Amino acid sequence: QVQLVESGGGLVQAGGSLRLSCAASGRTFVNYALGWFRQAPGKEHEFVADITWDYTYTLSAAAKGRFTISRDNSKNTMYLQMNSLKPEDTAVYYCTATSMATREPKSIDYWGKGTLVTVSS
Repeated sequence: QVQLVESGGGLVQAGGSLRLSCAASGRTFVNYALGWFRQAPGKEHEFVADITWDYTYTLSAAAKGRFTISRDNSKNTMYLQMNSLKPEDTAVYYCTATSMATREPKSIDYWGKGTLVTVSS
């Protein structure tokens, strides 16, 4: 089992920044691809970014140029730096872990409980 705990969400004005963190415990952290999904009210889960054990990362089109994903295997922690935030970024952001990187929510092995990000206009 892997336990994932997100933090860093909150209310920010459009154009502002937030840094989300995901602390992992349980099985060997380094073996998992870690990612971020988000879910806006009334919408499906949406892939945001992921990063593999060797730091190879993928960003969604919505995240490119504004978000940065990183991980610190020594601290069992992953981060999502979000800059130039827009109202449409408002969502619950979930940390995920999976044995193989995927953009399919149904294929995710572990989910955190989420942290709410609200961007005001």
